[in-house]
Amino acid sequence: MEASSELSPRINSICVNKERHEDSDLQIFELERSDHNIRSDHQFHSMNALEILRETVRILRYDSMSFMSIAALLICPVSAVLLSNVLVDQSIVKRLTIRLLLVAKSGGLPLKPFTKQSCQKFSEMALSAAMCFPLYITLSLLSKAAVVYTVDCTYSRKKFDSSKFYVIVTKIWRRLVWTYLWVCVVIAGCLTLFLVLLVAVTSLFSVLGFPSDLIVYPAMMVGLVFSIIFANAIIICKIATVISVLEDVSGPQALLRSGLLIRGQTQVGLSIFLGSTIGMAFVEELFEHRVKTISYGDGSSRIWEGPLLVIMYSFVVLIDSMMSAVFYFSCRSYSMEISNEECQSALEAMTISPRSIDIQ
Repeated sequence: MEASSELSPRINSICVNKERHEDSDLQIFELERSDHNIRSDHQFHSMNALEILRETVRILRYDSMSFMSIAALLICPVSAVLLSNVLVDQSIVKRLTIRLLLVAKSGGLPLKPFTKQSCQKFSEMALSAAMCFPLYITLSLLSKAAVVYTVDCTYSRKKFDSSKFYVIVTKIWRRLVWTYLWVCVVIAGCLTLFLVLLVAVTSLFSVLGFPSDLIVYPAMMVGLVFSIIFANAIIICKIATVISVLEDVSGPQALLRSGLLIRGQTQVGLSIFLGSTIGMAFVEELFEHRVKTISYGDGSSRIWEGPLLVIMYSFVVLIDSMMSAVFYFSCRSYSMEISNEECQSALEAMTISPRSIDIQ
């Protein structure tokens, strides 16, 4: 009994010291972040999309082992499941596609092959996002946090520390998940708004007596406007995820902070989004035709083409996450430059006004 009573205070003291050590690691990270923010505002300058890509390649070469480990352990499993659609039930996809086709027909759209393919693609995308949600909120979100942390370590001239990253993630995981849930709400809201507007516009033109072949054109205009709005929403969501890692904000505050931060840099963000989307879509189509569909030979090339395309897709996702982090620092520098110019103009106005008064 005495021995146990002597050991219990020691155990308690060890636990308290461990918690203090974890808190101190997080405080050190936050202090480094604040100090790094001050320094980065003077070292960085606003960059275009090509310069951000070059900066991303430079960062990848600086700590390639850490980034490749993140891609292999966290990104590749999600990419393999996403490309193969192993969790997607095709019978549910067919039923959902039929319902979307009925909605399109009631709105006056002609059931052409493009309409059928669009409905099927949208059904697969929605069902895949729902089935892969556990992977997105765990491995995918953890990979984004690891990439952002590694990029920040690179700018601080440090290497990736897995133990320190584990401590930091345990402290910021709640705000990461909260931000991701809000990101899902924003994306789902944009898609729902697009479907409602599309049905409303096509139904309006159908009631006015326009033929179905002409209703396609206003539907295309709605799709074009939506694609621009959706691209901006995706950019805001990506930067909000970076902000939730590097700053002490989450959820709607992170989204609002992201929207304010990218003002004046939207064109750069759209260029990054367009490049990443084209790269991912290219690899997805290659996987569709070279692995899922046997279009040549006996299909034995699946053995090596499948893993190769998964690695290619994972690399594109890695580069996209890295460019989002670099874009965050570029936007911070741009906002700091704008604020400095405003302060200088205000100071000049203050210095000029007394002189004008003296002259008068």
